[in-house]
Amino acid sequence: MKKLVFTTAINAPVSKVWKVLWSDETYNKWTSVFSPGSTAKSDWKEGSKVHFLDGQGNGMFSVIDELKAHELMSFRHIGLIKNGEEQPEDEETKKWSGSIETYTLSNADGKTELKVEVDVDDAFGEYMNKTFPEALKKVKELSESNR
Repeated sequence: MKKLVFTTAINAPVSKVWKVLWSDETYNKWTSVFSPGSTAKSDWKEGSKVHFLDGQGNGMFSVIDELKAHELMSFRHIGLIKNGEEQPEDEETKKWSGSIETYTLSNADGKTELKVEVDVDDAFGEYMNKTFPEALKKVKELSESNR
């Protein structure tokens, strides 16, 4: 397991970037880079579960370990979801269960600095290094638009 770090500067206030990241209206737009039709189901409270789904009812479930509105969202990934059902831990899941994914937003001279840190199994490192920058580019585009 290794930690990957991605950053981008966004010409928009922190509150707008936060909304783009976590609102139902825009979450699926920036995460479509990872999986078309993706959604996240949660009440978005610290300690709550999140179901990250691919539009077919498959994905993974996580827990929000830390949440500071407009500043920090940290997930601890737990396991897989198949056909809408959380799956018991298996040998493959044990390799990455407990990995952390953290989004940190900070104000930098009227712009937002977005930093994402994600623990990645070596098998997915190349994919994440290619795909995460594309996803952050979408976050930037959505945040900087006037819509």
